[in-house]
Formats: sequence, C-alpha cells, structure tokens
Amino acid sequence: MIRKEELSLVTEWDKTFKKSDKVDHSKVTFTNRYGITLASDMYVPKNAEGKLPAIAVCGPFGAVKEQCSGLYAQTMAERGFLTIAFDPSFTGESGGNVRYMASPDINTEDFMAAVDFLSLNEMVDPDRIGIIGICGWGGMAVNTAALDTRIKATAAMTMYDMTRVNAKGYFDSEDSEEARYQKKAAMCAQ
Repeated sequence: MIRKEELSLVTEWDKTFKKSDKVDHSKVTFTNRYGITLASDMYVPKNAEGKLPAIAVCGPFGAVKEQCSGLYAQTMAERGFLTIAFDPSFTGESGGNVRYMASPDINTEDFMAAVDFLSLNEMVDPDRIGIIGICGWGGMAVNTAALDTRIKATAAMTMYDMTRVNAKGYFDSEDSEEARYQKKAAMCAQ
C-alpha cells in the first residue's frame, strides 16, 4: 500500500479569484502510483443531487491550483460539475522532493490519479469524467486521454504548439540542423 505524504495545506481562501457563492469548496488529497501525494481543491455545486459529472483540471506549467486552473474548476462547478484543480507533483502544496520540475511520465500519472480519485468519489458518476489541461498541461491532458479509457471528454487550452516551438524555435526561427544542435547543446549544458 502506498503511504500518503503529510502535506501542509492552507485552510483559508488563498486563490487569485473571488470565491463563488454557488459552490462548496474543500481541500482533498490523493496519491499517484509513484507515491507522491497531490493537493487539490474540490468544488461541488451547492445543493447538488445524485451522481455528478466530474472534471479534473491542471496547468499551466509552473502555475498552482490557486490560479487559473482553480478558476476553471470553480466555473465548471458553477455549471453543475464536481471538479478538482490539483497541483502536479513537485509543485505548490503537492508532494515530491525535487521541486519545480516536470516529468511527462509522472505528470501524466498525476492526471490519471486525479481520475482515480474522481471515479471513486461517491458523488461522481464514474462514466462521466473529463479533464481540462491548460497551457503546457494541455499536452499532458491529451497524453492522459490517449491512455485512460475512463476519460470521456478532454479539453486542451493551449496558446501554441510547444512541440513545434521546441523543435523549430519561435516562428520556425531555428529550423536548421545547426540550430537544433545548438539548442540541444545548450540544454545539455544546463
């Protein structure tokens, strides 16, 4: 059995957006298969009845659930969904010993662990779970949806094609063998 890390969660409203009077808010935690405990804000429509559709929200890279992912989650809860906005591994209130890093494997698992949490929640209809990935997490959302058949809807809010930018530079300004080599060398030097 995986043991949950003890997290220090803020109890007062600490978001960058106003608290809605249409939803109830609480803090929840869940653990991914790498043993990292993730911190999440859960939003439930007030006076909700029956099993609800649910959405897990995360992103952008480097952001935390108190920012835009929390606003997306709260807004979707106002529209009748049970939602969670979570801090990915190594970020915000979530666990993980190396801080402020990303791992496609671990972060895809973070989304899958969020779906695990939602699918086991007694207020959630496990056949109506979706995910929203914002910015760089849009790619993680698409990657997760390709792997997890429990996800019925996926939305990726991305401003540009990060893969293309990394491969060819902004506006394809580094689209040559030499430019790609120099970029690789610079990343390895870091």
